Amino acid sequence: MSAETIAGVRSRPAGRLGRTLESWNGPLHRRALLIFMVVVIAHWVEHLFQLFQVGVLGWARADSNGALGLLWPWLVKTEYLHYAYAIAMLIGLILLRPGFTGRARTWWDAALALQVWHHLEHLLLLVQVAASNPFFGAAKPTSIAQLAFPRIELHLFYNAVVFTPMVAACYLQYLSDSDARSRPRTSTG
Repeated sequence: MSAETIAGVRSRPAGRLGRTLESWNGPLHRRALLIFMVVVIAHWVEHLFQLFQVGVLGWARADSNGALGLLWPWLVKTEYLHYAYAIAMLIGLILLRPGFTGRARTWWDAALALQVWHHLEHLLLLVQVAASNPFFGAAKPTSIAQLAFPRIELHLFYNAVVFTPMVAACYLQYLSDSDARSRPRTSTG
């Protein structure tokens, strides 16, 4: 242990990555968060469009692949894409976490915990695809919660339960007059 760690002071991350993360969670936190939220909302739109295709247009579930699926059906049918989004979401939640304080941090942590589970569900699906061996006696790769709920609705639900505390965190951090806004942010988290 270094003298700084023993004294209870965390040293700043070294190198270019460390400086980038420090700025993302300092002066550029709001901008980095906005970019992240645009990606999250675009993903939401895809799931809502998929539900629209099933519920309103009456398309078969197998043909309801969202807007991207209209252009690249093979892309949205691969579990690798879904897993890539789940892991990117998890990484984004982790990387932007130090920029939140007070009650906003609590809500962000809730979103992070829920995304860990969502990520594990996608990892389970990816393992089944990679092994060409569906679990639970299913005909195709199936997550644990998918044993009880249809996939389209389940993923819309997962995105909702992760997104809701993210919105609460953003509100508390930047839009409310709560104590979270008045405290200075640090990059040491």
